[in-house]
Amino acid sequence: MKTKQQSASQLFEINESLQQVLFAVIVLLCLFSIISPPIALLLGVVLVNVFGNPFVEFNGKAITFLLQFSVVGLGFGMNASSAISAGKEGFILTVFSIFSTLIFGFLLGKWLKTEKKTSHLISCGTAICGGSAIAAISPVIKSNENQTSIALGVIFILNSIALFVFPFIGHQLGLSQKDFGLWCAIAIHDTSSVVGAANKYGAEALQIATTVKLARALWIIPISLITAAIFKNKNSRIKIPYFIGLFILAMLLNSCVPNISHFAPHIVNIAKIGLTITLFLIGTTLNFSTLKTVGVKPLLQGVFLWIFIAILALIAIIFLK
Repeated sequence: MKTKQQSASQLFEINESLQQVLFAVIVLLCLFSIISPPIALLLGVVLVNVFGNPFVEFNGKAITFLLQFSVVGLGFGMNASSAISAGKEGFILTVFSIFSTLIFGFLLGKWLKTEKKTSHLISCGTAICGGSAIAAISPVIKSNENQTSIALGVIFILNSIALFVFPFIGHQLGLSQKDFGLWCAIAIHDTSSVVGAANKYGAEALQIATTVKLARALWIIPISLITAAIFKNKNSRIKIPYFIGLFILAMLLNSCVPNISHFAPHIVNIAKIGLTITLFLIGTTLNFSTLKTVGVKPLLQGVFLWIFIAILALIAIIFLK
């Protein structure tokens, strides 16, 4: 009996050690820019489903910190006047897309009979900025862990697909850097995947996508207030994405302080490495149990909403500009 227990214990230790070694190797590949962000995401998915994730508890905090750090760092590669121009151009489309997505999401939830709070979280995640919006809205509607996890699962799955699909479609349609940056900022959920897809497409696309997406993220505040009124939760605390202020500060420093230009490219490179590691860590959250937890109705709602906003934004960008 003891021999069997010892063997099982040794096997567990070997497996855990192998997980840690593979995890460290992939992080090192990211650090030396040997793999691209989409490949990092894919390796994360493979690692967690074949070998498991040895740092499950570490993941959530690391993803949040690295994403915010990377976004702020990318600010050092952007020009304030160009960002303001991009923000103005994307404002009307942003407002229209957010409210049309929320309304269509509400109707879809009714039609599919998706649980009310889960439906609202998926709609907010699609309309604004993915996981960040869900994290901000969930305490406002007082959703339970299961409702929040299902919504996050839907968004993370679709984000992963978007990172590969959007650049491919953009090239097939011959979208300009400007048009692609605007499109992915509107139609891709999470900031991480928006930045990853835009970075793959080009430098101009990256600047436009990051600026428009972060401006879009600020809509968390009014949507949270509207949500609190709808769900009648007057005492709910609203999470404000403060790191966006640091991004704006970094962009202003890069635009107004001449000496920053000597260091800015290095900061941007570090930020891009941080983004690659972030996407790898996001990949390690996408195991088969996530798919099972999501369920058919929430996933269908997420897919239909995503197709709706992607097509709507693409038509507006191509034909109404």
